[in-house]
Amino acid sequence: GGSFASTSAKTSDPVAVNPSPSPADSQAPSPEPQAGVVKAVSDADHIVGSKNAKVFLIEYSDFECPFCKRFHATPQQVVDAYKGKVAWVYRHFPLSFHANAAKESEASECAADLGGNSAFWKFTNKVYERTTSNGTGFALDALVPLAKEIGLNESKFKTCLDSGKFASKVQKDITEGQAAGVNGTPGNIIWTKDGKSKIIPGAVPFESLKQAIDSLL
Repeated sequence: GGSFASTSAKTSDPVAVNPSPSPADSQAPSPEPQAGVVKAVSDADHIVGSKNAKVFLIEYSDFECPFCKRFHATPQQVVDAYKGKVAWVYRHFPLSFHANAAKESEASECAADLGGNSAFWKFTNKVYERTTSNGTGFALDALVPLAKEIGLNESKFKTCLDSGKFASKVQKDITEGQAAGVNGTPGNIIWTKDGKSKIIPGAVPFESLKQAIDSLL
């Protein structure tokens, strides 16, 4: 994947300033991260695909990470290719040096709270489509208008966002991601319900995910 930055990285880190890495930048880091304790997939997760899938691609992501933006279409490609055998799970991992990312994560949870899983994905897809990344690529004052655009109640969404209702949920995702071995974004974990898991960090191509998934199927 792209340069894999920890949550303590500074703004000078390549992941924050280089949204179009060269092929040489797209190699996974070495040594390979080791999977820790991975939180089990549940109905509380945001899922694309079957909840009864044999394998789950769990993505820990940051709305302002340029590599996450580039990677965002790849998990859908995986779900489509495996026809019910693999599902995609999205969890939050906003990096500290991306100023708007945490609030955008909260906003996506407000969208889910008001409109369910479909609203979460509509909102999430729109942010990735429109952000220019690197911290402030999608303006915070555009979050409420976006919610209205996708059909959510503007007033209720603003109240939710301003209250910080889901700040603790976003932080919980970060903590659980770190426990699972994630230290940057996108942090991908291939996971099965019987406890097998493999970390694949970065904006890797479909083929890299396929190889890991096939080894677990």
